Amino acid sequence: MSPTTVRRRLRLGVIATAAVTAMTAGLVGAVSAQAAQGCEVEYEVTGEWPGGFIADVEVTNLGEAVDGWSLEWSWPDGQRVTNMWNAKHTPSGDAVKAENLGYNAKVATGDSTSFGFTGSWSGENTDPTEFRLNGRLCDGTTGEPTETPTGGPQEWDNAVDQVADMEPSTNIGNTLDALGGETAWGNPMITEELLQTYKAEGYNSIRLPVTWDEFTGPGPDYAIAPERMERVAQVVDWALENDLQVMINLHHDSWMWLDELPNDHDNVMAKFESMWTQIATRFKDYPEGLSFESNNEPQFAGTENDAGDLYNEELNQVFYDIVRGSGGGNDDRLLVLPTLHTNAAQERLDPVKAMIDSLDDDMVAATIHYYGFWPFSVNVAGFPTYEEQSQADLAGAFKRTHDTFTANGIPVIVGEWAILNYGVTGPQVVEYGEMLKFFEDVQFQAREYHFTTMIWDAIQFLNRNTLEWHDPYLQDRISASWTTRSGATSFDRIYLEKAGTIGDVSQTLDLNGLEFEGVWDGDTQLVEGTDYTLSGDTLTFKAATLTRLAGDRAYGTNATIEARFSAGVPWRINIITFDQAVLSDATGTGSLVIPTQWNGDHIEQMEAHYADGSNAGPAEWTAFQESQVSWLPDYINGSITVPSAFVNAIRDGEPVTITYHLWGGESVDYTVVKNGTTVTGTAS
Repeated sequence: MSPTTVRRRLRLGVIATAAVTAMTAGLVGAVSAQAAQGCEVEYEVTGEWPGGFIADVEVTNLGEAVDGWSLEWSWPDGQRVTNMWNAKHTPSGDAVKAENLGYNAKVATGDSTSFGFTGSWSGENTDPTEFRLNGRLCDGTTGEPTETPTGGPQEWDNAVDQVADMEPSTNIGNTLDALGGETAWGNPMITEELLQTYKAEGYNSIRLPVTWDEFTGPGPDYAIAPERMERVAQVVDWALENDLQVMINLHHDSWMWLDELPNDHDNVMAKFESMWTQIATRFKDYPEGLSFESNNEPQFAGTENDAGDLYNEELNQVFYDIVRGSGGGNDDRLLVLPTLHTNAAQERLDPVKAMIDSLDDDMVAATIHYYGFWPFSVNVAGFPTYEEQSQADLAGAFKRTHDTFTANGIPVIVGEWAILNYGVTGPQVVEYGEMLKFFEDVQFQAREYHFTTMIWDAIQFLNRNTLEWHDPYLQDRISASWTTRSGATSFDRIYLEKAGTIGDVSQTLDLNGLEFEGVWDGDTQLVEGTDYTLSGDTLTFKAATLTRLAGDRAYGTNATIEARFSAGVPWRINIITFDQAVLSDATGTGSLVIPTQWNGDHIEQMEAHYADGSNAGPAEWTAFQESQVSWLPDYINGSITVPSAFVNAIRDGEPVTITYHLWGGESVDYTVVKNGTTVTGTAS
């Protein structure tokens, strides 16, 4: 049904004032604390139809400049926001919180910022009666600041509501799950400030992976060391005190000893039962904001999938019975059950769906993990871009999961997601812009299917030493994706050959349902018709514009421009000058480091063949070998490493031709021969 046009405006708080400090609840960034603040809010319903409506909200800052804002209101008739753009939406029953995105945090005195949303309603669609800017009431009064409402512990009637309130979420990985102690894998100990940083960014929950085995005594008691239990409790306490839900689990235990269930059934089960009995007892009086996950990525040695499903069901059932039988708050605590391998194949989803149905308990959720179509996520087998097959893999996995669980009233937590190895061995496993497209699509489809997503952060996103984001632009894109889409173009790079003549370059717009608003070079808007043309969804940059942007045409990125859209975060396009990369001869032992003059270019993928044309390398089933396993580029120091994993997989004495396909469009051949432990490389 088409919306009926409605022009219903509400203006509140024309000169409300308040002293706003950086500690104000709900604040995302730093806020000027020198003087009183004032605000004006204009709320306008622009379209309405049975069960739905569209609204715009404009906030004008009448006080000192603000760097970080949060606008809150409550629905009088049970309305709900279904999708928001140009702000982050945090739902909580009748309460609504809209927070700035990275690019619109600053609002100068007298300036305005605006956002919009679609909503649902039934009965009446009465306008809100008050708004709060950074926790202060916009009521037209002056003087002392009004108090920010503080709520007690959340209470949820069912798992669907609680899981919805966990979104968005993050893992604090490679820490309490690390083998050898909390700091053994290079991360600092978790602090309350770390949790406050996540909360300030807009996260509503954390997944706290915990590996217990190294802190567990021998059978038959399998006693968990008190210092371990209390350290976990300390982090849980901090999370709850900072209004973060928290989910704890048995993490690397899954492959350290739980996977031996088929081979040592009684002892493994006794240990599992003892661990969960101790954990359930320790936390049984905790608030509902704490939830339990049976175990991480269940797997069972020597079993076929169907048999693995049976062992997974056995563990999940024992976990459920122990927690529910421990009393206290565990009577109706949210419990999360994983599929075998946390996989989203239909045959993995069905057994968990059947089990949850049999439990007849509305405080149970299901969990899967998703790291993308594997060949794309690790760049193997000729999938360097987020193309149709990768998109179809995501769409299929999420649709199956939705149709099996969410459509039947069982909430879904995507307990881990990201790109495999991102930030661990280097961000170039998957080309940066292609990774951004994947991230945006994951979050979009998760919103459509009402999944809660827990990104896997093992320090690659938030630097836990400095409490700063390694890549603020990436984090802005992630944050925006919680509530809206962002646009893109077909590629985030334009390669200009230094020795060649610069011509016009065309790209295709990926609008994602948005409107294209133009291209900017810093604060300067490029002129359509002069600097670029737009024909349908084809964006063509003029040769003269690219020549100007390339400047002196030094190798590498000469300029970064932005395509902007009606919502979301702008899309960056890098203007890069390059010539063909030059590789040099090299000799190594066990592995090979090839001196490389990159000349501004980058590897797209790597192909390897023997002289007879057969595939060479660890992935014998494909000519295109895996990034970080068979090729490791170093763009800063000028080299390509041929790792030992590749060298060990090739035949002794037989030359292998490696072809490095580069994003600039060129390819470079290189010959590698292994003789015993010696490896020689020859440039073509």
